[in-house]
Amino acid sequence: MTRRLRVFLSHTAEQLPDAFAATALDALQDCADVVFNRSGVVLAGRDLAEAAADCQAIIAHRATPGLAETFAAAPDLVAFLRAAVDVSTIDLAAASAQGVLVTRVSPGFNDAVAELGLGMMIDLARGVSRAATIYRAGGVPRAMGGVQLKGAALGIAGYGRIARRLAEIATGLGMKVLACDPHAAIADAGVEAVPFATMLARSDFIVCLAASTPETAGLFGAHAFQAMKRGAIFINLSRGELVDEAALEAALDRGHLRGAGLDVGSAPDQMPSPRLACRTDVVATPHIGGTTREARAHQAMHTVKQVSALGEARLPEGAINPAAAYRLGRLKPATSEGEHP
Repeated sequence: MTRRLRVFLSHTAEQLPDAFAATALDALQDCADVVFNRSGVVLAGRDLAEAAADCQAIIAHRATPGLAETFAAAPDLVAFLRAAVDVSTIDLAAASAQGVLVTRVSPGFNDAVAELGLGMMIDLARGVSRAATIYRAGGVPRAMGGVQLKGAALGIAGYGRIARRLAEIATGLGMKVLACDPHAAIADAGVEAVPFATMLARSDFIVCLAASTPETAGLFGAHAFQAMKRGAIFINLSRGELVDEAALEAALDRGHLRGAGLDVGSAPDQMPSPRLACRTDVVATPHIGGTTREARAHQAMHTVKQVSALGEARLPEGAINPAAAYRLGRLKPATSEGEHP
């Protein structure tokens, strides 16, 4: 038996077109009654709960936090569906205490992020953005020597799906790939598993793709940057908290690093810090690694599938806390003895 859920879509009018193409939005409205965020702002706390009143699910944009105040003030809420992979701004303990299911979508952006990383490597190696900026200002840039990717060493910190795709592209270009991840088996052709210190010392390009955990916070600090080759290029495609931005700025100031590429940082919504992003030796993008049309379509349709599964009283793929989500019982045709109401 299928139940038609009432779903609150937290995306603002500005955020919605990039996240839900017309096809995905039509599919969502086919399986649920959708309430849109008409406020014009990113909602949080009690404001989010009030906007989602009478809704069984909230589909949350990555900028929408899942706060304890929201879960406590939303008695009808059964599921909080993150329409992204990162759930670091969701209070999982608070959601579980209220019996609310939290989900995430599967990453459909491996190619997208890896390609952005490659673009930043080429840009920084050849000074593309720097020259273009000078030309646009009416000047003539000085012709400077660049770094060739073929034959150069690429160090990758963290060896998940994006890293494996980047390694595949890099080896195809003739780069030497050094990977470091104490939690992953690294056995791909053309990829050498090395300790972190070795990766720092031997790499011409270093890309941070490590997971954000308490252990990796500040992974790239003053010691790490000092241990890199002089003239190395550093790129962060993971999370801002993995990098000590003051230490990165100092390494750039003294010319130890040739440049840095940043898609993430300490600014709101994990965007790069404006202080670093405005530098001529930095190529920065506003957290767009996974925002290609193809990647967004994958995540939007996965969210639709999660809503559909809930409507059929099935546990959706991507559920994080199913053991604690006792409100799921409300979606079943009949409540079994011993279940929470």
